[in-house]
Amino acid sequence: MQFALLWSFFEARALDNAASVGAIKALVQRWETNGQLDVDAFAGALAYFRERYFENGTATEKFQGLRLRVNDEPAIVEAVLKGQNTNPGDCVVALLIVVYRLRNNLFHGEKWAYGIQGQLGNFTNANAILMAAMEV
Repeated sequence: MQFALLWSFFEARALDNAASVGAIKALVQRWETNGQLDVDAFAGALAYFRERYFENGTATEKFQGLRLRVNDEPAIVEAVLKGQNTNPGDCVVALLIVVYRLRNNLFHGEKWAYGIQGQLGNFTNANAILMAAMEV
């Protein structure tokens, strides 16, 4: 419930009610340009998603469950979650894309296929990302 509320608020306030990967990238670029980006605020969630989606540099089956599409910048997301790309802007973009995919998968039925089992950590960390983003 909190995730749905936080996502709706974030999308309305930060993305002008038009969520897309392009809008996410533009938002983070604006934060960087304005000197507002503090990647440390996202560090806990970044560590969580790195551990969840990659093990010893190899994608876990859970990574495939994100269902990243071509326009979701899968190369950036993968490089960040593997720890190969530590650029602060790219890290925040990747995290927000993960949150965006969690949102799409939840609202379009993917997470319901298995009763949302094993998703508490995902949504807890997604909420932390959204809260950090709203503080920017």
